[in-house]
Amino acid sequence: MSERKKEIKRRRKRRANYAALKLKIAKAGGKLDSPIKQKIIEKIRKLSLGADVVIKNLGLE
Repeated sequence: MSERKKEIKRRRKRRANYAALKLKIAKAGGKLDSPIKQKIIEKIRKLSLGADVVIKNLGLE
């Protein structure tokens, strides 16, 4: 598999992970417990380098 196809696959997987986490936050309705919130933030940080922007956009700060 070419490097370009691998990168596209990684991007799609990352986007799916963001969507799942965003859905989890929406279902909680802004009432996330601190430990759960920290776990979600940790997962987002592992996904990408620009995690601080994503965390800010999701309102987790």
